Amino acid sequence: MAYRVVWSPKALEDVDAIAAYIFRDSASFAATVVQKILDSSDKLSNFPGSGSIVPEFNEDTIRELFAYTYRIIYLIQEDTVTIAAVIHGKRLLAQKNLNIE
Repeated sequence: MAYRVVWSPKALEDVDAIAAYIFRDSASFAATVVQKILDSSDKLSNFPGSGSIVPEFNEDTIRELFAYTYRIIYLIQEDTVTIAAVIHGKRLLAQKNLNIE
């Protein structure tokens, strides 16, 4: 069964901010990083369980993939995968950052 992959507004803002930050040094690397994030998230349609459980939450439905040094945090709910946030791997993750309860 293929899952529907959707992006939260926060996750889209995160990717825009990442691209803008990297763009200051290298437009081509910014494009490469964004493409890697998008390619990684596309795979979730067929393999939603492929990511690791997010250690801060320790819940099977909250998972993460890595694209370079960025964590793609996503939620699995029924037949939908929601990309909740994209953060740098060194940043701490709090529940309020994901808008989940």
